[in-house]
Amino acid sequence: MLLQHDDTTEGGRSLADQAFLRLQDRLILLDIPPGSPLNEARLSEEMGVGRTPLREALKRLESEHLVVTYPRRGTFATTVDITALSEISQVREVLEPLAARLAAERHGGAARERLLRLRDQLEQPAAEEREDTLRWDVAIHRAVYAAAGNAHLETTLTRYGNLATRIWCVAADRIPQLQEHIAVHTALLTAVLEGRDEEAATIMLEHIRDFEEQVRKVL
Repeated sequence: MLLQHDDTTEGGRSLADQAFLRLQDRLILLDIPPGSPLNEARLSEEMGVGRTPLREALKRLESEHLVVTYPRRGTFATTVDITALSEISQVREVLEPLAARLAAERHGGAARERLLRLRDQLEQPAAEEREDTLRWDVAIHRAVYAAAGNAHLETTLTRYGNLATRIWCVAADRIPQLQEHIAVHTALLTAVLEGRDEEAATIMLEHIRDFEEQVRKVL
């Protein structure tokens, strides 16, 4: 599946925004391996954007700690900092349940149709590959952030969620319960859509704690 950022089309975004979003997901899902160089000419050709919007995108990615630029050496994907797991989880354990609660209070708000689509797709039986499972996780969390209706909260959680996903990707091949971890999303989306705010917050908190526990078992 393709990651969903919002309900607008790419045509409504600037070229720099399009490049940022596409590179962001390739970096967090490790399609661009940690430590590997980013060749501007090749990326410009692959994505059909000029050097100026691409460089704007790379600057934004650097501020998100997904790439790093060294003078006279170029731009590289950052390494995955496993030691940051505890600090990232501490932030997410506070803010992710808040986002779920706010989203439920608004019954999904402007993102309601997006949440409904995701729940319907989740309920369809499919043999998901590991990579697809991880994409589901990212897409659903981002939809809940959007449904909370707080742009500052959404920006903060997207940043920390991206960093957590990179750690998740490093560990995913060794986590036997990966599919079960994702399965709770149906209950989460239902609680949000039906306005059960405390239940949504509780499910999200348990989900985040399970994430850290599963990763720690294999790292």
